[in-house]
This record gives sequence, structure tokens and C-alpha cells, in this order.
Amino acid sequence: MNPVGKPGKSGALMPVEVALARLLALAEATPIREVQRVSLAQADGRVLAEDLVSSLDLPPWPNSAMDGYALRLSDWHGEPLPVSQRIFAGQAPEPLQPGTCARIFTGAPVPAGADCVEMQENAEVLADGRVRFIEALAVAQNIRPQGQETTVGEVVLAAGTRLGPIEQGLAASLGCAELNVVRRVRVAVLSTGDELVEPGQPLGPGQIYNSNRVLLCGWLTRQGCEVLDAGILPDDLEATRQRLAQLGDVDLILSTGGVSVGEADFLGIALREAGELELWKLAIKPGKPLTFGHFRGVPVIGLPGNPASTLVTFALLARPYLLRRQGVQAVQPLQFKVLAGFVWPKPGNRREYLRARLENGRATIYRNQSSGVLRSAAWAEGLVEVLEESTLVEGDWVNFIPLSEVLG
Repeated sequence: MNPVGKPGKSGALMPVEVALARLLALAEATPIREVQRVSLAQADGRVLAEDLVSSLDLPPWPNSAMDGYALRLSDWHGEPLPVSQRIFAGQAPEPLQPGTCARIFTGAPVPAGADCVEMQENAEVLADGRVRFIEALAVAQNIRPQGQETTVGEVVLAAGTRLGPIEQGLAASLGCAELNVVRRVRVAVLSTGDELVEPGQPLGPGQIYNSNRVLLCGWLTRQGCEVLDAGILPDDLEATRQRLAQLGDVDLILSTGGVSVGEADFLGIALREAGELELWKLAIKPGKPLTFGHFRGVPVIGLPGNPASTLVTFALLARPYLLRRQGVQAVQPLQFKVLAGFVWPKPGNRREYLRARLENGRATIYRNQSSGVLRSAAWAEGLVEVLEESTLVEGDWVNFIPLSEVLG
């Protein structure tokens, strides 16, 4: 077996963690600093630009957690109590009259003088309207105290939080109608090669339809990016130079295929002319080749051209880079352990990400794990991680990364 080499060694493969750390360091060196103020309804998928600090206690006053009866425990000695008022949510109650209870409903403010709420299921209304309590009571029972959720001055959401419906709802509960968010990342997506044809056009000899750009444009849009579809770069150096020169106002150029040291790889030639270009051979499968460089100051990430390789490297490397550019700290997808429902007999020197789905509590992999088979990802529910130099038998524990975690 060939060991995984150290990064920087000629011919050695770079571990996935090292590649990710490098990309995140590059992202942190060029953060998106522009801030936009958007309505709460427009904040879904955006990244919070500054801490959201509570301007009020939540709840702003003690309120009832149940439909029931509010009373002062010291006023009750086991006898039925008369009802002195009814309190609905949205009403301001009167102070509780001594020796009485108040009919109260969920969310309603607890009246001054009351220190306990008994649920209606544990109360009996007598014929004369008094209420008998049939269970033992305790101070603070079924009362949500003021500031139980948050207090004035408390940081509720930290800067760098990616906002979703839950975060929007939390901001709404604090009375926020607008939020300051990081400007969307502007990403230009292009593909390289005369062999590529746009869907809907006739295929010529040796040509294939371009799926990677469609995949990435849709994915980036889901990630909240501003996407510029830069089309297909022909195998022509001057045309490549001209196309790249038109992309000076984006934050990232994202390409698939065609960036290497070969004399026919015109994107790579143009990038080397205009700035630095690093070619990384990663210990990852699918997706060994990855490129990072700049064109006239604009960062460029070159992903491998095979569709499954594009998917895996974008999910695990380019996507975290884009999130970190916006200040997001938690950029790695959540994963969990599942039992392998397959055998993996041959260890490899690259970390493999197998397209898989869960069946009867076990991970089952697609029959064809070729890097050129995008259908495997359409069938799959997630990626199973097989570590370097590892074999598996059925029943072994493996890491499972749901595609829903990375697709946004």
C-alpha cells in the first residue's frame, strides 16, 4: 500500500483537512466586508453581519404556560377559591384580589400577586363558580418567568450566523423588521473545453453536454450567492484571456476542468500569466486535482471536470471557502455514524466519498462509484466517508454526510 504523503512533497497527496485549512485561511484573508440592510423576509440564507443583541426581555413579563387558574399559594389552604377575573393573552390584568384565583389562558400575563398557575385539568369548577384544586401546588408552577428566553443586552445570534426560518422567527420575536447582513458573494462559473455543448444543442463528434455548470449555478444560488454564468471557455488562449478579463468585479471565479500544467490547458496558461497558480493533488476520491490561484487579483478555484468529482470537491472544499468569506465559522457539514451495509475490501491512499443512501438503518452504496456518473448522486441521500488505508465489512461504523447538509 502507498502511504499518504505529506503536503509539499513532490508527487505526494495533500490530506483533505490540510486542503480545507488552506482554503479557509485564504478565505479569511479576503473577507466580504460590505454590509446590506434587508427586510426580515429577505434575510433567508443570508449571513448576519453583526451580533443581534436583544433590546427587550423575552418574555417581557411573567406569563402562563397553561390554560388554568392563577393564584397566590399562601392564600390557598385547600378550600375552593372564587374567580375574580379572566385574563386572555394580549390583555393587561388587574392585581389579583387576595383570597381569589384568576382564570388565565396560555401566554397571558400573570397578575401581580399571583405566584402559581394550576392547569385546568387539575381544577374542578363547582356549581357556585368557585374552583377546587385537586393536586398539590408549588410556587412558580406553570409560570414562564420574565426573561426566560433572553434578557436585554444579551447576544441572541452571533455575527456570521447563516440565517434560516428559525433565526428569522427569533429575530421577529425581538421586534426586528430588518437585519444587517453580509453582501452576497459574487461568483462567476465557467467550464472549459471544446468538447462541451450546452443542453438543447446538437452534439458533434466527441462532444458531451455541459452538466457541471448547471449543477454549480443552481447550487450556488441555493447557497445565497450572486451567480454569473460565464459560459464555456473554448480551447483558445486569447478567447480565454478576454473572458477572464470581463470577470474583474466578482469575488471568485469557479471553473471545472481544464486547469493543469498541460500546454493545451489554456485557462491554466492564462492564470499563470496573470498571477500565481497552485495545483494541489488531494488525497480525495473522487476529485484528486484542485487548483487555486488569482487572475488580476480575483481568486480562482478550479474543480476537477468529472461530475461526481465536481460535486464532492465543491461540497467539501469550495462551499466552506465561500461560507468563510462571508464570516461563517461553522462551515463543515454535520455528519453522523451509520452502519455499513456493504463491503469495501480494498484500502486506498485517498479518502473516498461514496454516494449512498440509508436502507433499514444501514448505508447502501450506488453500484457504480465512477467519478463520471452523476446519476449516483441523484440516487443518493448522502456521502459515506471511507478513510485512507481502510477496509470495511458489513456492520462497521462509517461517517455519513447527508446531501441536504451541503445542498443548502
